[in-house]
Amino acid sequence: MAGLAVVVLFVLDLLVGSVRLSELGDAAGFIVSRFRLPKAVVAVLAGAGLGASGLQMQTLFRNPLAGPYVLGISSGASLGVALFLLGAPLVGAAGGWLHSVGIVGAAWIGAGAIFLVVMVVSQRIRDILAVLIIGMMLGSVAGALVEVLQYFSGEGALKSFVIWTMGSLGGVTLPELALLGPVVAVGLAGSLALVKPLDALLLGETYARTMGIHVGTVRVLVFVNTTLLAGTLTAFCGPIGFLGLAVPHVARMITREATHRVLMPASMILGAAVMLACDVVSSTVGSTPLPINTITALVGIPVIILVVVRGGRRAW
Repeated sequence: MAGLAVVVLFVLDLLVGSVRLSELGDAAGFIVSRFRLPKAVVAVLAGAGLGASGLQMQTLFRNPLAGPYVLGISSGASLGVALFLLGAPLVGAAGGWLHSVGIVGAAWIGAGAIFLVVMVVSQRIRDILAVLIIGMMLGSVAGALVEVLQYFSGEGALKSFVIWTMGSLGGVTLPELALLGPVVAVGLAGSLALVKPLDALLLGETYARTMGIHVGTVRVLVFVNTTLLAGTLTAFCGPIGFLGLAVPHVARMITREATHRVLMPASMILGAAVMLACDVVSSTVGSTPLPINTITALVGIPVIILVVVRGGRRAW
């Protein structure tokens, strides 16, 4: 059913928008192929990637409130973009080589820097909860640096950065999609490859070790895979919140399964469906699309509240 929902919502996302196709006349085909089709493809990739990375984080940290951004990856990407959009004009480097790096490169550099620090710490501290807390603190530091840059920035640069933080699926160009698609596909394939180790981790690290699984290696692979998915999607689409946190819980409620053999593809498909639905709503409520973060927050926050009200019990 979820797969059928993805197909229906994908077609609906192509048909709806701030302007009806019947009003576009001869330009309808151009608008669909050049703008709406890439946006729908990005919605599928973003939803599937965030759903998969969220499930991996919740299993690894054994925490129902863990998500793809808890390690500060999104905050690191935001810091990179802030340095590009806000910091460059402050030092008179609005042009030249910095522009050649671009927003995407800056986001990757920022996310990679946070990831590198967390990886170094994780090699010295074996307590996975401590690594989670350190990741959150690093994210807070990155957020504080972003606020400093915002305070000293000009109006034009500040507006550009604020728009990026709202999240957008329609800002990905065809050349960027040619890069985004394969990278996310590799991340999704990696998520499916980690199904068996993640199932073993459900019963604890001690049990996983007795099954012959190298927990440290699995932890590194999950970190790398999450960075690949969440970092890349943040770079291209902005920091899309709450979806990666909420989708795995909905997948558990629907499938009533605990094994990742079922939950991983379910989280991917459901994430794609939810993101497409959010994009449809975003594109039809006004003359201009609403920020995608606004819609995902309205969808994800009630699920998170439900998890907290239920006492934070794990659904697996």
